[in-house]
Parts: sequence; structure tokens; C-alpha cells
Amino acid sequence: MVKHIVIFDFKDENKTENLYKAKIMLEALLDAVPTLRSIEVGLNFSNEERAMDLSIITAFDDKEGLNLYANHPEHLEVVAFLKTVVNGSKVVDYIV
Repeated sequence: MVKHIVIFDFKDENKTENLYKAKIMLEALLDAVPTLRSIEVGLNFSNEERAMDLSIITAFDDKEGLNLYANHPEHLEVVAFLKTVVNGSKVVDYIV
């Protein structure tokens, strides 16, 4: 199994609205992308300076499944939206 984790730092402008929109869009990918086995979308509540705003934890059967997800049209729509509302992100991919 492959885990794909991404954390995002959102821009301040319309932050709350954009966080909830992103959460809805990301969670909808579970029904849209056949290789996506699970997705967990978390909104941060920590006040620490190092905190990020949103995280996703996704699972796939293998690297090929992750690659198909990465290039799926529905995922690419979410990525396009996120690029307009985030300052940046970090990712980690690993095999369990």
C-alpha cells in the first residue's frame, strides 16, 4: 500500500471559505478516482507558528495507482484550484 500525504499553507484572503471548498473538492475525489482507496482531509486547529492549514492522507494499492490519481482529470481540477489559494505545500509518499 502507498500513502500520499500533503499539507497546505493557505493564503489569508478568503481563507475559511477556501479551506472548506478545498475539503469538499478533495473528499469528492474518493468517488471520482478509481485507484484512490481512502482519503482523510483535516482542517488545522493548532495555533503554533509552524502549523499548516489543511492536510490530506490518501491511500493507494501501489505507485501506479498514485500516478493515475495524480493525472486524473478530477484531481487536476482540484490542483488547479489549490494553486490559486495556497502559498505552498509539502508532500511525503511512502510504502507501508
